[in-house]
Order: sequence, then C-alpha cells, then structure tokens
Amino acid sequence: MGMKLSQFEYTLPENLLAQFPSEHRDEAKLMVINRKDGSIEHKIFKDVINYFDEKDVMVFNNTKVFPARLYGNKEKTGAKIEVFLLRELNPETRLWDVLVDPARKIRIGNKLYFGEDESLVAEVIDNTTNRGRTLRFLYDGSYQDFRAKLTELGQTPLPKYITRDVVPEDAERYQTIYAKEEGAVAAPTAGLHFSKHLLKRLEIKGIDFAEVTLHIGLGTFSPVEVEDLSKHKMDSEQIKVDEKATSIINNAKSEKRKICAVGTTVMRTIESTVSSNRRLNEFTGWTNKFIFPPYDFKIANCMITNFHMPKSTLLMMVSAFAGHELMEKAYKEAIEENYKFYSYGDAMLII
Repeated sequence: MGMKLSQFEYTLPENLLAQFPSEHRDEAKLMVINRKDGSIEHKIFKDVINYFDEKDVMVFNNTKVFPARLYGNKEKTGAKIEVFLLRELNPETRLWDVLVDPARKIRIGNKLYFGEDESLVAEVIDNTTNRGRTLRFLYDGSYQDFRAKLTELGQTPLPKYITRDVVPEDAERYQTIYAKEEGAVAAPTAGLHFSKHLLKRLEIKGIDFAEVTLHIGLGTFSPVEVEDLSKHKMDSEQIKVDEKATSIINNAKSEKRKICAVGTTVMRTIESTVSSNRRLNEFTGWTNKFIFPPYDFKIANCMITNFHMPKSTLLMMVSAFAGHELMEKAYKEAIEENYKFYSYGDAMLII
C-alpha cells in the first residue's frame, strides 16, 4: 500500500513559524540527519562545509524571485485589489496570468489602476479559475520600461503565512545570493542560507557548483487534498538544465562523489531530466513531477532543505529521501529544539 496524506500531518507551535530570517544567512540552525545510522546532530548552517570534500558537487537553483505582488484600485469604485503575477503569457501584448483578491469583485472588462499616479493600467480579459484572471497591461513605454514599472510597483511576494508587512530588507533576504534567472514567485528557500563568505569557503575547499533553474510557482504552497497521494496533480513549473550542469553532475556521479541537491526544487529538476541509464540530460521545458514515498532517487545522494508545512508535497519528497520514520523523528526533535520552520526558517542536511 502507498502512503496516505494523513501520514504527513503534524502540529506546529505558532511561535516556531519564522516571520523573519536569521540575522546572518549562514547562522541559521542546521539539523544534520544521517540516513545510514539514523543519527541527528544539531549544528549551525555554516558547519555544512565539514560534510563535503574536494570534487563533491552542490547543485543550486539559480531562479530569481520577481516582485510579484501588486496592489491596485478598481475603476469607478476605487476598491483595493491585490494582484499576484503568476506568469507572463505574451511579452508583446503584455498578457499575464494572475490571481486576484478579492476575486468576486473582478470581472471581465474591469480596469485596474496601479501606482499613486495610476501610471500602470490593466484590463481583465479572461477568467481562468475562481481566483485566476488573465490581465492585459496597458502601458505606453517600451517592454524594458514596462518591466521596470512592474518591479517598481511590485512587492516581494512573501508567503501568506508570514503575517507581518513586507520590509525593504525582504527584497534582498527573500532571494538567494546566486539568483540570476528571473521567473519565480517564491524563493528556493534552502539556498537562502548560503552567504558570499560560505560560498567562497566551499570553493576554496574544492567543492564544485552546478546550477539548474526551476521557476517556482504558487503551487509549491498548495496543500495536497487527496488521501491517496497517487491521485494528486502537481502544477507545472518551468525548468532548465544546461550542458554545463549535466557534465559537472554526471562526472561526479561517475566518480561516486557526493551530489547535494540544495532544495526540493533542485531535486525535482534533476529527477525530471534523468535518463533510463541514471544520467542527467539537458532539458528546457516544464515539469509536473511529484515525488513521494517510496521513490528511487537517481542523481543526488544528499540534500539541503528547510522544514516544510504539514501535508505539503515538499514534506513528502523529503520523507521519500530520508525515510518516513526518520523524518517524523527529525521533525519531532526540531519542534523540541525550537527550530524555526518554513521559508525563513532553519535548515536540514540529509546525508
């Protein structure tokens, strides 16, 4: 029998949900879990360097979060509307897939105005889901100016469970220091713990880095709602694995090195592009891969991740990697030891 949704439930004390990141990126707590002997150690994130040797590989997701949350006003009524940009459908016609809130007030044909000077206007041209809409932005300038305007008006899209207001520091802290490829609406949070200094130290020690891209969508926060996990459908997300990454990772695999997936998004990406002979392939496209126990991982033999929400696809993947019982034990211990959970929380290294 496969595992059931109810096996991924746990109760998190409210004070352990991280509302702010740790003061320094690499000084969050780090729980180290050894799959061979079931041991659990408590460290600081920068101690991660002690678990890797020369020629081991860390695989990063270089996606960059864009300021996806806009606040505008509806024409005529002036009602305040939140618009969450999901993905660009067409750069030339400035069509976007978005979520709107409150949705019941937003109908096809409505116009929304953004900015103090209302310098950006959008027209609702389609309903996609109960909260989803397609918007056409009306803006006179060039495409570059339009994107700059979105960046100026947008806010860092912190997850809804972070209940405080966005502060200027979030623009930097809800972004990895190696973020390059813009397109995510949520950060690859395991990577938030790497500081410039720590990356330099890893480099000096001879650890190799590979980069892949997965543009995280809001589906990452969607709870699973079916008891039978095999019936859950993942949202598709855009991924890219280039020739450079495949050669670094496949070489390390041939030499039986450690290959560490930094985050669940990296793990999904590499598992989505693996061939039948267990080698990584180049790929640009979409993945809707859902990894849950039991699962045979083909590339990475260790991973870094944060502490995830109950009943989330992320928790299921980590359980598949570490073993469900060991993961239950780890989460129980994390709560006892006051680890911080979720996006701005502490980290876990599974070896």
